[in-house]
Amino acid sequence: MAENNWKGFQWMNEPGSFALEKHSLRLQTDSETDFWRVTEHDFIQDNGHFFYREIRGSFEMLLRFSGSYRDLYDQAGLMVRLDASNWIKAGIEWVEGLPKASVVVTRDFSDWSIRDLPETPTDFWIKARRGRDHVEISYSIDCLNYEVLRVAYFPPAGSIQAGLMAASPKGKGFEASFDPPTFTKV
Repeated sequence: MAENNWKGFQWMNEPGSFALEKHSLRLQTDSETDFWRVTEHDFIQDNGHFFYREIRGSFEMLLRFSGSYRDLYDQAGLMVRLDASNWIKAGIEWVEGLPKASVVVTRDFSDWSIRDLPETPTDFWIKARRGRDHVEISYSIDCLNYEVLRVAYFPPAGSIQAGLMAASPKGKGFEASFDPPTFTKV
C-alpha cells in the first residue's frame, strides 16, 4: 500500500493491472466489468472495480480523475455503496462516442441519468455529499464551478463504503487515473 493517502482503502474486484502511488492510482479496467441491477437488461452485474474505504456519518467526497475512454459504456468515477442492492456510481461514461456526465442510482433496481459534456475533459471532478438519508452528486470540469447532477434517496446507515470505481461493460478495457479522494465531514 502506498503511503497514507490511500490508508484504509481496499479493493472490491481488483483489476488485473494497476499502479498505486502516493498521489495517484492508475488502472486498466478488465473487460466485461460493470455495476448494474436488472433494469432494462434483466441481469445483475457486480464485477466492476471499486477501491474504497468505510466512512461513517455525513460527509463530502471529492474525486479528481481522467480516462482514455474508447468503447461503449467505458466509465470511471466515484461510488458510494451500502451493499449489493444499494449503491450510487457517478462520473463519466462513454456513450455513442461521446463523454457523458453519468449517475446510476441503485435501490434493488438501477436507474441511469446522463448529461452531455462539450468535450472529453482532461480532468473531471465529481463530488458526493452524503446526508442522513440522501446523496447529492455534483460535477465540475474546472474544480471551481460545480453543477448538481442528482439528489437521490440513500438509506440511512451507520457506515457506507465510498471510493473510486471504473468498468468496461462492452470493451476490452481502458486506462483511468485517480487522485486520492478527499473526505470532509459535513
